[in-house]
Amino acid sequence: MADSTPTPGIHHVTCVAGDPQQNLDFWVETLGLRLVKRSINQDDPSTYHFFFADAEGTPGTSMTFFPWEELPQGTVGSGQVARTAFRVPEGSLDYWEERFEASGVDYDDRVDRFGETILPFRDPDGLPLELVATEIGDDDPTVPWTAFVPESAAIRGFHSVTLWLADPDPTQELLETMGLERVGTEQIEDDTPGDGRTRFAADGPVGAYVDVVPTIQGGRNGHGTVHHVAFQTPTDADQDAMRKAVRSRGLNPTSQVDRHWFRSVYFREHAGVLFELATNGPGYDSDEPLAELGDRLVFPGRFGERREEIEANLPEVTIPRSGRADADD
Repeated sequence: MADSTPTPGIHHVTCVAGDPQQNLDFWVETLGLRLVKRSINQDDPSTYHFFFADAEGTPGTSMTFFPWEELPQGTVGSGQVARTAFRVPEGSLDYWEERFEASGVDYDDRVDRFGETILPFRDPDGLPLELVATEIGDDDPTVPWTAFVPESAAIRGFHSVTLWLADPDPTQELLETMGLERVGTEQIEDDTPGDGRTRFAADGPVGAYVDVVPTIQGGRNGHGTVHHVAFQTPTDADQDAMRKAVRSRGLNPTSQVDRHWFRSVYFREHAGVLFELATNGPGYDSDEPLAELGDRLVFPGRFGERREEIEANLPEVTIPRSGRADADD
């Protein structure tokens, strides 16, 4: 590995959605995550950027979306993050199956992988997702949000992402450069198209795993696909060192970009998956009180001067009331 601090794991995953109201309702009401930030896409302010996470927006828990209604339906394939998996407490998958049945969520039979039990499902845009039953220790850094789902079943941040790649070797070497350790390969008969699944593990307690599956199956970006995956580089110094390590693999990372709640560096890895390196601060509560996260539409930095113009072109949405920290039960 290059001379840099290993990443502790996944920071956030950003995806493409269609209807913004449908996206809000599913991720808050059905999955029980907290809307910790309601903002705009800083590269395309004509659309929203929603951030769903645990109660405090802990690094490693935020699933974010660009609801681009005009885009077509996407297809998951090679060169993409093909699956995003979340941790849930051991013994909670029965609860989730019953909840999915009651809510009409599209889900599949459970599968076993690397000694863990996984419940695959999809969001309303067809985004492939998984719940992984795992032990949640008393010292776990995540804080469950319980407005819709009890603590005994609440999602507790990321478990892993699965990359589908035509030529896995260069990406696997990159993951090792970033500090993830190759921990095993399994042959599994599930809905993955490749011959095997190789797992890489970071040292952090949340979002520690990246699985790599070889495939030449074609894909297309659009609704129901992942836009990018971000990895934690907690401090600016960590990020700068990781940026240099990535460059040593022949890649071309951007300069640092200020995203207001964290600072980012972007690059496409060898197979074309968009990776981000994100700092852990300043955090989602840097411009809103913790108890009020997500209550208002936030226009970061220079976009505040264009609030009236931008807001006039955004579709109206209703925030699920009981998803608020001050809501009635």
